Amino acid sequence: MSAKLFVGNLSFNVTENDLQDAFAAHGRVVETNLMMDRATGRPRGFAFVTMSTPEEAKKAIDALNGKELAGRALTVNVAKPREERSGGGGGGGRGYAGGSRDRY
Repeated sequence: MSAKLFVGNLSFNVTENDLQDAFAAHGRVVETNLMMDRATGRPRGFAFVTMSTPEEAKKAIDALNGKELAGRALTVNVAKPREERSGGGGGGGRGYAGGSRDRY
């Protein structure tokens, strides 16, 4: 069973290959997913790395959490499941205020 890790506080210069290399020293990396901003195409400063076993994930957390990569101290922990977002949105439009606009 694999284990997904959250990796935060990444330098914007870090690539998926850099993550692969850093985490491979602690076990088999199944997948790396560097999160990118849709609008700009630039990295968002965090990623997800999937290790092949929970034991390897724990080794990677112990070894890399707080360690420096490309000049920034990494935050590495077990990824939490994504929370469901409510479908609606918070309004924003101006509703009908009543009456007529032609009162003059």
